[in-house]
Amino acid sequence: MMMQIDKLRGKELDQLFKAILSLKDVEECYRFFDDLTTVNEIQSLAQRLEVARMLREGSTYHKIEDETGASTATISRVKRCLNYGNDAYEMVLDRIYQNKR
Repeated sequence: MMMQIDKLRGKELDQLFKAILSLKDVEECYRFFDDLTTVNEIQSLAQRLEVARMLREGSTYHKIEDETGASTATISRVKRCLNYGNDAYEMVLDRIYQNKR
């Protein structure tokens, strides 16, 4: 299955990902993303990850809407990625919550 992002693959996207991978801690992430994105853009990304976490735990759309403010369209998109995507949400959620145990 071809990933949607494969259509965008190139030196600019490689540079962005390498920049993200070069960040050493959460504080550096805050600094970088504050310069790189708008508040709404970064909140949107964080919201999607939280929606994925909640869907994985079996939360209802209603509960997710109430707790995150995400639209049903966003929740559906994240659910579709969880079910038919690249398993990236699962991968990162496993990693970040494995480290908290």
